[in-house]
Amino acid sequence: MSSQHYFSASPEGPFTRRAVSVNLDGREVSVATAGGIFSPDGVDKGTAVLLKHVPDPAPEGNLLDIGCGWGPLALTMAMRSPQATVWAVDVNERSRTLCAENAAALGLSNVRVLAPEEVPADIQFDTIWSNPPIRVGKEVLHGLLQHWLPRLSPGGAAWLVVQKNLGADSLLTWISSMLETADGDFQSGRAETAKGFRLLRISRD
Repeated sequence: MSSQHYFSASPEGPFTRRAVSVNLDGREVSVATAGGIFSPDGVDKGTAVLLKHVPDPAPEGNLLDIGCGWGPLALTMAMRSPQATVWAVDVNERSRTLCAENAAALGLSNVRVLAPEEVPADIQFDTIWSNPPIRVGKEVLHGLLQHWLPRLSPGGAAWLVVQKNLGADSLLTWISSMLETADGDFQSGRAETAKGFRLLRISRD
């Protein structure tokens, strides 16, 4: 499936749900996936690297999953931080539907699934997790990160997982440069390298 397919607002093809068994936060759970979204067969390798190495999200406040897909990051954040509000955003309406259904099925009432433009502009985020859509091209990717990363709250941290051979290091350089012009004192760097992926950490002091 092409990146444009899962990154489109309304993917083509039938919306046929299927149940997939996955491990999230140490729990074996059944989630619904479908064609036309990212990683419909389960937790992809990059997301698994992030989930293995990332520290727990903030215990309360606002947490953000950029590009939620069917929900592995958002659902895990909601499990780990039940007192927080998890904002799960995706341009793909099919992904949003599945993520919301999976949150409801798992009893995670603290997950809010929205299109990016529906998130109130005044909200800052204490934790951001993302496996960003690298293959959509630099212009779209940079616009996405430029929109969300400056919205870290003071003391907050963002964690991005990016495949090393798809430009993780050059993306980190761009992020550092972009945040130099943002309002706030941001720090960025590599936190971990595993299975061909970089885990990038961006913090706001």
